[in-house]
Amino acid sequence: MILRKVIPLLVASSCLSPLVLAQKAFPSASKIPPSSTMEHTQDFAEIVVPISSVKIIPSAKLGISGKPGPKLDVGANFGTGFCLDAACRFIVTNYHVAMTTRAGKIKREKIIHRYFATGPNDNGATANLLPNGDVLPFAKKRDLAVFELRRSLPHHHGLTFSLDELQVGQEVDIYGYPNGIINPIRKLTRFPATFKAPTTSGLLAFEYQLSSDKPIRVRGASGGIVVDRKTEKILGILCGTTETMALAVPVQTLADFVSKVQPFLAQRIFPTTNLSPVSADLYPKFLPPPDHYSKFLPSPGDGLQHRPEEPPEVQVLRSKAQLLADSIRNFIAVQSFAWGSGDKEPAAQAAYQVRDIDGLQRFREYPDGSKELEQPPYPRLNAWVLPADEWSKLPKLVGTEYRLKVRQATDVVVNEQRTKVFQYYASVEDNLCPIEPVDDYGLFKISKIVAVACFGEVWTDENTNIIRISEHMDLSDKLKAYRGWEDTEVVLTYGWVKLADEPPRLVPLTIFAEARDKKHVYWCRGQFTDYQLFSSRVKIVAK
Repeated sequence: MILRKVIPLLVASSCLSPLVLAQKAFPSASKIPPSSTMEHTQDFAEIVVPISSVKIIPSAKLGISGKPGPKLDVGANFGTGFCLDAACRFIVTNYHVAMTTRAGKIKREKIIHRYFATGPNDNGATANLLPNGDVLPFAKKRDLAVFELRRSLPHHHGLTFSLDELQVGQEVDIYGYPNGIINPIRKLTRFPATFKAPTTSGLLAFEYQLSSDKPIRVRGASGGIVVDRKTEKILGILCGTTETMALAVPVQTLADFVSKVQPFLAQRIFPTTNLSPVSADLYPKFLPPPDHYSKFLPSPGDGLQHRPEEPPEVQVLRSKAQLLADSIRNFIAVQSFAWGSGDKEPAAQAAYQVRDIDGLQRFREYPDGSKELEQPPYPRLNAWVLPADEWSKLPKLVGTEYRLKVRQATDVVVNEQRTKVFQYYASVEDNLCPIEPVDDYGLFKISKIVAVACFGEVWTDENTNIIRISEHMDLSDKLKAYRGWEDTEVVLTYGWVKLADEPPRLVPLTIFAEARDKKHVYWCRGQFTDYQLFSSRVKIVAK
């Protein structure tokens, strides 16, 4: 882990199918009177946003001479989205809306990244006919996309989600921006409905109210939200309709998707869905008793003694840790970094392609960098923390370093899964846990790698496959040497991925580093994506 601090001397669409909803009976959401049973406490115009794109399409027409002449048509596509997070820097919509609108901005804020929950090669993808006549293959039950904006939308915010099971007849409201009579003028509209049943394809069906017993076909509301009328929590994401039913993607599908593409964000919005990438240790710090060390020392006059055999479960953990360390050698991934402090939004972000060659990591700027780096460049901040190679070092440490003292703690249940917990400790004399404080004097930097005591926990599944490792640096006796740093921590999570034609393997998913001084907390959040394997083959040919 690398620490840096400034010290006192200045150191340191359109809808999938035409949406059939009773628009005339229920006008703009901002003008809807309160329900007879409750008052609407939310201004949904601060939650739901319109998505649109306009492009010029070249076509042909017959000129006066009867020959084709040039013509330009204006094409427009519309959809709806809503704020995913409290700050509204992430917008959720449908996959088919994202692909048909191809929007570059939302509310004048630039889209810097797009995440898709489905696509043409998705398992269960089918050809779907769009209103504009195009055919788009994707899995309807995962018709979701998330837009990451450069900056948060001002005066907008997210809403709480509900993962509870819906009841038949449950009253809901559907919010979206359907196309009006005059395009491109659209207003946020509320459509009352009731829950009918889940569909065989994994969607939720809602029966909506008609206007004068006739459906009114509108477009542009796909990607809107289905909200429980009593609690005003989001239950689903509108994705299309039939003649009498509105269809929505369940919130659980959204939670699973966000947990994969933005695990740190998902932990704040859906805290019970997956293993938290910032989860705290379950037990107090493990300190081996003094007689633990005497077991490894020879008795006077007895000569050298054999190392005592470890408990069977610890031996299995050692073996699994070594397998994990071997499985993440010789692969390439994209590692993202986000630096910040306290509860604030990230102050700096970066992404690099990391390559591991026999345990040695190298970085290249993603996606177009050509220069190979030994470590990512430091962020331009006054104080920060940067995880180094803990994602590959810690499994090797647990697997092969027998100076590390390991014991098994009591099993626990995490997210309804039985989890084995192991604790470890290494003293300063073991020289297993390096740390590198950096002092920045503006024109030059001073850094030095030193060893400290460390401790942490290893979590595994029932088969002792590692799913989480934490590491705490014990700086209690060397505060002055580290410019006031009081505590540092690294948390790694691991999961199964399938690479090429090989069997699934465990790989790092997230890395979280945090450092504290007397007044502030500094953190770095990292995520691994886009895994690739690489290998080299040497062939000797006799001349």
